[in-house]
Amino acid sequence: MTFVRLEHWDPSDGPLTEKRMILALESEGYEVAVYAYREGTVFPEHLHAQDKCDAVLEGTLRIKIGEAAYDLKAGDRLYLPAGTRHTAEVIGTKTVLSLDGTRY
Repeated sequence: MTFVRLEHWDPSDGPLTEKRMILALESEGYEVAVYAYREGTVFPEHLHAQDKCDAVLEGTLRIKIGEAAYDLKAGDRLYLPAGTRHTAEVIGTKTVLSLDGTRY
């Protein structure tokens, strides 16, 4: 089975902000892009050739890997090794503000 890692924002790192989360991901070697996904956004099953990290700043993003579902909310990060098959979808009506980290 693919090893994934879920982490939550540590309040000892200060208030959660976009800049702080970007700096945290960049310090781990990720290139970061910012995306906003509206209600109803669904990504069918896919995989990436490189390690990925999805981080959420606002809203709820559900990522499913097989039968496991992860509902990412503000401050949550999910690390996916290269080749991990997964789906993603916005849960609820609030737009998801997401950071997409890629490590080559």
